[in-house]
Parts: sequence; structure tokens; C-alpha cells
Amino acid sequence: MAVAQLTARPIHPEYCRLSKPTGVGARMDLDLKGKAAIVTGGSRGIGKAIALALAKEGANVAIVARDRGALDAARAEIAGATGVKVEAYSSDTGDDAAVRKMVAEAVAALGRIDILVNCAAQPGGQGKPPTLGEITNEHFWADMNIKVMGYLRTSREVAPHMIKAGSGRIIHVSGLAARSTGTMIGSMRNVSVAALTKNMADELGPHGISVVCVHRASRGPKNTGRDRRSGQSPERLRKGNRNPHGRPQSRSKDHHGRGGRRRRDLPCLAQGRRHQRRCDRCRRRCAGRDPLLS
Repeated sequence: MAVAQLTARPIHPEYCRLSKPTGVGARMDLDLKGKAAIVTGGSRGIGKAIALALAKEGANVAIVARDRGALDAARAEIAGATGVKVEAYSSDTGDDAAVRKMVAEAVAALGRIDILVNCAAQPGGQGKPPTLGEITNEHFWADMNIKVMGYLRTSREVAPHMIKAGSGRIIHVSGLAARSTGTMIGSMRNVSVAALTKNMADELGPHGISVVCVHRASRGPKNTGRDRRSGQSPERLRKGNRNPHGRPQSRSKDHHGRGGRRRRDLPCLAQGRRHQRRCDRCRRRCAGRDPLLS
């Protein structure tokens, strides 16, 4: 019988270049030195962390947010830690004219745009999400206008510059609500971002532009300590003996110490004949209780 012989394909040096030769502390060079990036929502949180990571790789960065004070603080921190050029623009991604002006100024300041990271969004997880009956037009449009249309606006203004250059990277930061339930608007906006990403990737791919969607792992702000679905603290959930969906949960155990929903004084009568036949312990304990086992 013939045996297939597997040979490993050599890795191109371009994809394994290291900033240090080898050994402990070796770090991959992402080849971003001299590149230019725009990061929306870059004054705090995930957006700020992404801008800092790009700057550490040598990319010049333009951070965008609405809060001027937070922007200036983030700009000073990133520039001081990395030494690269950092621009800060106070702009609302929910407004067409503001986005158009911001991109034009960023291109003029940085000279080019190689990377766009869309991270601006209405903050979620601050409290209990509105139920079906509580959702209003204002709730819906505020979220969708910033996260979905905001991502589209910035991409629409940046794409022509990337097409002209023949390359570019667009990253959309979404969330796990796209793959879970508990917040209707949150799920809708994140699913919409994923759909936007796929369509943009198909359209811009032939021009050398890659478009990807990243679902962040964090389920809400780290410092809230509250359940995302019910809006209650873990202590409150435990005290109320309810799961995150607000439903009662049983804490009863069977005579083996396992969790279950039946009474402890009925060791195996609710488990079925198959369990009774296989479990010697149940046979001994139930002898005399069940006529079929006596």
C-alpha cells in the first residue's frame, strides 16, 4: 500500500521576520513602521489600547472621539510612550460632514492612510438592556447610527485613499452579542457590523484592501461586575437563587451528591429502570421501597 509522503512547505522570510533574533523576548515585526492609521473611539478602552499597540509597532496614529479632554490625555500618553506622531480629532462618527472633515485632516497630517480601525460605539453593558416593550426609536437609531452607519461613513471616506494606494486594512470591532442573546439592539448592531464587513471585503478585496471583523471577548465593562442580561450583581443572583436569565434554579442534590431536581428522599425512583439495574448502591438503598427491586 502506498504511503503518502508529507513535506513541509518553507515559510517565506517576509512572514517570520523578528525584531530580535531568537530566544526569550523575541517579538514579531508587523512591518508597520511608517504606516498611518485612524482609530475611532481611540480616547479610551479598546480603541485606546489598539492605538497604543499600533504606535508601539511604529505606525503614526490618528485617534478620533468626541470628548476633547479624553482625547488630549490619550494623545499625550501614546505619544510619550512610543515617540511616534499622534494626532487627535474631536469628531462625531454619527455625522457625515464631521467624518468627511476628520478624514481629510488626517490624510493631510499623516500623508496617507494604511489602516482604519472602527471602534466607536455607544457604550453597552452599563445597565439592564431595554426589553422589547421598552425599546424606542431613539434607542435603536442612537446605537445603529454610531456603530453601523458610523463604521460605514469612515470606511466610505477612507476607501478611495486605500484604492489609490492599492492596499489597505480595515478592521471593524464588533462584539459577542452578535452570537448571543440578552440585548436586542446590541445583537442587531453587531450582526449588522459582521454583514457590513463581509460585503465590504468582497467589494474592496480586488483593490488589495482586506476588511475583517473582530468580536471582542469582553462581555461589558470590566468594572461593572454586573450580569449583562439581568443587570444584577453576582451576589444578588446567588441570593435570589436565580440564573442570569432570571429563572429559578434548583440546588437540590441526589444521594450520590450530584445536582438534580428531585427530592432527596427518593433516591432513584425518578431515574428510570435502567439506572436502578446498573447502580448497586441504588439497589441496596431502594430494596424494599420498589417492588421491582426487592
